[in-house]
Amino acid sequence: MYNLAGEYECKVDAKGRLRLPSGLLKQLGTEHARFTINRGFENHLMMYPQDVWEKKTNEINSLNIYVKKNRQAVRYFYRGATNVSCDSADRILIPKMLAKYAGLSKDVILFAYNEQIEIWDRKEYEQMLADEEPDQFSDLAEEVFGRKSDDGE
Repeated sequence: MYNLAGEYECKVDAKGRLRLPSGLLKQLGTEHARFTINRGFENHLMMYPQDVWEKKTNEINSLNIYVKKNRQAVRYFYRGATNVSCDSADRILIPKMLAKYAGLSKDVILFAYNEQIEIWDRKEYEQMLADEEPDQFSDLAEEVFGRKSDDGE
């Protein structure tokens, strides 16, 4: 179980390699240097530690593939999914097809939360925040969390 958190500015080198920040590696632990990267819901990538990926695939594999929407979800979920490992310099190689999908340039943002890491092109990330971030986070928090009562109802 992970409780990842943080935004990290990173660079992708000319060969498509991304060095994972030491702060993120500390949260993951040194034994977790294997990941799976796939497409995110928006134009970004999702990166999962290998054990989290296995949980996600168990969930998606439980869908009834005789239902068309389920087949479509399974295909999209697995499309481009690639296993990657850190090299001796704590770098991962981002597959070209996935980098193209996410429009990754040299400057990227890793946004880590819960058990996954989003990989965004820096400009796309900033644009997403400008478009989607609420003017008043307190209003959003009240709408989303305000329905919870102190007694668990």
